[in-house]
Amino acid sequence: MLHTRTTPAERRRRLRELLASGRLVQMPGALNPYSARLVEEHGFEAVYLSGAVLSAELCLPDIGLTTSTEIAARAQQVTRVTDLPVLIDADTGFGAPVNAARTVQLFEDAGLAGMHLEDQTAVKRCGHLDGKTLVTRREMAQRVRAAADARRDGDFLLMARTDARAVEGLDAAIDRAKAYVDAGADAIFPEALADEDEFAAFRRALDVPLLANLTEFGKTPLLGARTLENLGYNLALYPVTLFRLANGAVEDGLRTLAAEGTQESLLPRMQTRSRLYEVLGYADYTAFDSAVHDSTAPPDA
Repeated sequence: MLHTRTTPAERRRRLRELLASGRLVQMPGALNPYSARLVEEHGFEAVYLSGAVLSAELCLPDIGLTTSTEIAARAQQVTRVTDLPVLIDADTGFGAPVNAARTVQLFEDAGLAGMHLEDQTAVKRCGHLDGKTLVTRREMAQRVRAAADARRDGDFLLMARTDARAVEGLDAAIDRAKAYVDAGADAIFPEALADEDEFAAFRRALDVPLLANLTEFGKTPLLGARTLENLGYNLALYPVTLFRLANGAVEDGLRTLAAEGTQESLLPRMQTRSRLYEVLGYADYTAFDSAVHDSTAPPDA
């Protein structure tokens, strides 16, 4: 049966172990529960849920239009089917510091292993777009502290993301990151760094786990895993990669279907029915159902 065999607490401890391992953990972004299962089957050790993807799936831009409850509901669908620890994008915490506190508990209840909060204002932008605005360092520290204080499981990872590099410069971003660690953040996500030297500067300045965001078509070069590991980074994030690949394939398929009037030429590029059923565990469900129907009920008392 396609469900987890580990508890949320076990997956949170596992994420902590991965961060302490001294090696780089590659974390693809899932676009739905099914793709999260594929991430696990292909040997990755953790999975990510991107706010940009969760918004785009609803055909909404990534400007803070989603709510904590709908994101938590989506997250729970993912954590039901994978034994990997799942890190989620909590945007700005969905409101005031008290909203960030509630979000932590919603996400704990959804079975997530951790989340990251960012220091943009509530009307946020994608981290690789221009025109971002930030809350003050003090306001973000309050946001982080509220989230940290609300945790019921100390292993739930609280990561702080700073978008200050593009707004205030590298030194200010590092100073903000240090303040967020002091406020209770376990790890730091420096957004939109420009080159290897900037990644190295963050590593020299901080002794907590660091995440590298390798989104395509952005401001950050697509550094390889070996380079990032040599730089001392703990997590490599590929937040929108699978979503972009899937959408590119859908558009190609639609063009072909419209032009040729049949999907025949697309068959070699499709996942087969047998592979789909394998991932979904059809055989396991059939065996379970048969065992239930073949069982003999006890006689009436």
